[in-house]
Amino acid sequence: MSEAAISVSGLRKSYGEHEAVAGIDFEVGVGEVFGFLGPNGAGKTTTIEILEGYRERSDGEVAVLGVDPGQPTREWRARVGLVLQECELDPLLTVREAVALFATFYPAPRPVDATVDLVGLAEKRDERIGSLSGGQKRRVDVAIGLIGDPDLIFLDEPTTGFDPTARREAWTMIEGLKELGKTVFLTTHYMDEAEHLADRVAILREGRIVAEGPMSELGASLGRHTVIGFRLNGGSRTCGRASRRRSTSTAASCGSRPSGRRPTCTACSTSPSGAARRSRTSRCGGRASRTSSST
Repeated sequence: MSEAAISVSGLRKSYGEHEAVAGIDFEVGVGEVFGFLGPNGAGKTTTIEILEGYRERSDGEVAVLGVDPGQPTREWRARVGLVLQECELDPLLTVREAVALFATFYPAPRPVDATVDLVGLAEKRDERIGSLSGGQKRRVDVAIGLIGDPDLIFLDEPTTGFDPTARREAWTMIEGLKELGKTVFLTTHYMDEAEHLADRVAILREGRIVAEGPMSELGASLGRHTVIGFRLNGGSRTCGRASRRRSTSTAASCGSRPSGRRPTCTACSTSPSGAARRSRTSRCGGRASRTSSST
């Protein structure tokens, strides 16, 4: 990558014997939307707090906009915008008053009204924050993160708890940040959100990056697998790993590909019947696989 807004090498963070971040490496390019995914406890929040300069690291090298976030300067802070998981603003302030207040903290802020318009709150600019919906309050959070005109903005799970309509509106807003040339570091639980917004993603699990790259490439590289379980005559068996393809129906086999519309095990020459047919599974206890069919 020719130019990096964020560069991380061998990053580690330990709490006693527990290693929350276990030696990760990645880079984020200037102007890129970078998705950071993982389950709760994977180390996402710890990593993002280190990048923001609010948590010390145990080991590794980190540079954010060319500065070590462990030694931040006031000028560096002005170039970084933050949208935390939870923000509590004064409910008695109007949207415009809140954004204008935070604008006074920066040497060269964006225009207040233009920022309010950017996040889609033009019609709510004179409404008190306490009267806004959850999605609208989140937009105020983003406006405050943008008011300093940062080069890099961290969005920490910005759409958690949103209904589908509010999520789509938030996506449009985030796309607008990219059009402004901002670098966006996005943490999210939603794969569809990352696929829609991010140029590249990194998937974190137990403090380690297990996959990194464009979403379009990760699906093929990781594969799609599932485990199919079924019951036979009061007993219980579980099939082994089965390959998942984009389909709406299943057929059974014992490790071999079935042929025809009716699933038949090519290894033992049996076909499902009765309860087994209704559940579309093999009677031989072998491996089941899903195959494509039209609906």
